[in-house]
Amino acid sequence: MSTAASPLELSLSDLPRNTSAVISRILTPEDPDQQHLVLRLIEIGFLPGEQVRVIAHGHPGHEPIAARLGHTTFALRRFEADFIRVEVAST
Repeated sequence: MSTAASPLELSLSDLPRNTSAVISRILTPEDPDQQHLVLRLIEIGFLPGEQVRVIAHGHPGHEPIAARLGHTTFALRRFEADFIRVEVAST
């Protein structure tokens, strides 16, 4: 019997500040005009298996989202962060 907590998947934009998570997948946009955005996220390192943490939200509207990936901090719009799905261990 395993005692490990089951992972909870959510959007990077919904990840609470200072909570470490692992990228589980990048969503494919329905609109072909948005595919370049997802490709750009992949090119800069938002890949499944990478650890990520939200370190700050802008005001008002919690935008942009400052996300730490490795030793680099990226500012993402909520729209961009919604394409990134992450897993955190449930308590």
